[in-house]
Amino acid sequence: MKKNKGFTLIELLVVIAIIGILATIVLVSLGEARNKAKDAAIKAELSGLRASAEMFASDHSNLYTGFDTDPDTLRVGTGITSNGSNMICTVSAGGDAWAACAQLTADTADYFCADSAGNAKIVEGATCAAITVCP
Repeated sequence: MKKNKGFTLIELLVVIAIIGILATIVLVSLGEARNKAKDAAIKAELSGLRASAEMFASDHSNLYTGFDTDPDTLRVGTGITSNGSNMICTVSAGGDAWAACAQLTADTADYFCADSAGNAKIVEGATCAAITVCP
């Protein structure tokens, strides 16, 4: 009796199914990695904003008045927007404090906040509108 040297249809279908399952797992992991990368970029932009704020204050009598409308601040906001979030920057009425935050993309309930007190942290489940110190 002569043996067939090819693959059966069942064997080919099993291999294709296994490849499909592995590809699905890889694509899901890739999506999560992209979201984490966007969050890292948002955190870096907001943390870098602190140095810009201190330079702004040193040029304006150690006050942050107008920092939230400064072109450099708005440029950071554009970088955050390109990563799928929006930045909120607030300066206190006296101009002696500021805070900026942006919603993270990986977990839509969390925000990242940076302020003039040197805080840079994740704020869970709250918005950062009209604050001048990270909660």
